[in-house]
Amino acid sequence: MTETLPDAESPTRLRRAITGPLLFAFILGDVLGAGIYALMGVLSEKVGGMLWAPLILALLLALLTAGSYAELVTKYPRAGGASVFAERAFRSPLVSFLVGFCMLAAGVTSAAGLAIAFAGDYLGTFFDLPTIPVAIAFLAIVAALNARGVRESLGANLVMTGIELSGLVIVIVVVAGFVTAGGGDPSRLTQTPEGAPAALAVLAGAVIAYYSFVGFETSANMIEEVRNPRRTYPRALFAALFTAGAVYLLVGLASSIALPAAELQESSGPLLAVVEATGVSIPSWLFSLIALVAVANGALLTMIMTSRLTYGMAEQGLLPDALSRVLPRRKTPWVAIIATTAAAMLLTLVGDLATLAETVVLLLLFVFLSANVSVLVLRRDRVEHDHFRIWTPIPVLGIGSCILLLTQQRPVVWLYGAALLAIGVVLHLLARWQRSRSAGRKPTTTTDDQETNHAAR
Repeated sequence: MTETLPDAESPTRLRRAITGPLLFAFILGDVLGAGIYALMGVLSEKVGGMLWAPLILALLLALLTAGSYAELVTKYPRAGGASVFAERAFRSPLVSFLVGFCMLAAGVTSAAGLAIAFAGDYLGTFFDLPTIPVAIAFLAIVAALNARGVRESLGANLVMTGIELSGLVIVIVVVAGFVTAGGGDPSRLTQTPEGAPAALAVLAGAVIAYYSFVGFETSANMIEEVRNPRRTYPRALFAALFTAGAVYLLVGLASSIALPAAELQESSGPLLAVVEATGVSIPSWLFSLIALVAVANGALLTMIMTSRLTYGMAEQGLLPDALSRVLPRRKTPWVAIIATTAAAMLLTLVGDLATLAETVVLLLLFVFLSANVSVLVLRRDRVEHDHFRIWTPIPVLGIGSCILLLTQQRPVVWLYGAALLAIGVVLHLLARWQRSRSAGRKPTTTTDDQETNHAAR
């Protein structure tokens, strides 16, 4: 099977406004904002003081799949991400839809979890407000910024990424000073929960820590808006992941040294608790504000990805055509933005942060498994433009890592994931039925007519 594609800079209805630095900031901001401010306490329940170990393991596992993404995205630079790869690899609309829907479900679930985190202890430093209404209002504001334009959204991301990175640097620096002055307890770095073998504890922790690294896959859905994607994408992807990994490792070490695992587990704002434990005179409100910006940034970037994925799947005919409509001047997929935001708002009504995070990981593991298999299958496919190519054993190891992490999921998480996939199957069958009815009612159009109607949307 040999198929050629146009050049990686082929025409698109979206605006190519994303440069290399903006893409690096996009990926870094999404990864950093994906859970580190909210999940350290949850992670400590699994591994005690060995927070650094599952973070390193999760980074290594994430890099395996990132290699597959670098090859596939530069080979097929189209919005739609993993669903585009699955369509080409498996030639099955149903498989392509389910892979894309897993990404969609993971995106809106992640945004819902981040909205809940935003409305928790960090916001509680300033206001005593009910969590769910605040989370819903927060998602509405994110949608408005998303609809305004990708360049404006990524400009805001650039500022917010700098702010959230400064918060993590504060944690590292104040704990370093704390330890220099004789505070903290470095012996906690090797402590695991009582009765739990270290290897099993680290593996269980890696399932949670993996959530802190997801976000890199969202960049695949922005590729039609990236300038010179063949060169820009791999560099930005790997640089962002290694940067995030280094920061996470230092934050994990700092958190374990500053506070016992039991105290980290008690807070939904664990990094704020770490700073307060050092006794450094940094106002709690300042760090809470930084944490709020970090969580907001993660939600913004996740919803940008989700709306672009929805747009890409509609362009493929896997979702209703209405979802591919864009604002004439802003060139943003406004119907997709409204639909995905409404879904995230509904998800804020169910589930706790830990369960939502694990559900995101479960759904993304299926996506990553598909992407790693797709790399191997599509090696027979030839394209006219140059693209990144990963060493063959990497996607093979990526497949193994996905299967390993799938075996660690809790039954309740499988139940959440199964329910979401069932919804996806129903939507796919409904979309196919609607398209068949529409095709039966309309007169046959020529190829030129179809292209004209597509361009007019």
